[in-house]
Amino acid sequence: MQLIYFASIRERLGCDREQLTLPGGVRSVADLVAWLAAERGEPWASVLQGPRLLCAVNQEMCRLEQPLHDGDEVAFFPPVTGG
Repeated sequence: MQLIYFASIRERLGCDREQLTLPGGVRSVADLVAWLAAERGEPWASVLQGPRLLCAVNQEMCRLEQPLHDGDEVAFFPPVTGG
């Protein structure tokens, strides 16, 4: 699967994208976030487990409960403000 990190998330993690084989037991975006936080520690845990994290799977905005499959593209976004 392809993971993409945007804006301040990219800046805080020092990573804009990566390829990852879907880890065993990871079935949803929430599972993926928990896995990344556990495997990588800080700052991953605080950045990805924030209450206002936005995500998309295959370029469709979704909730953390969204199921995942090998080959999916998962993108993480910080909260967006308008003006």
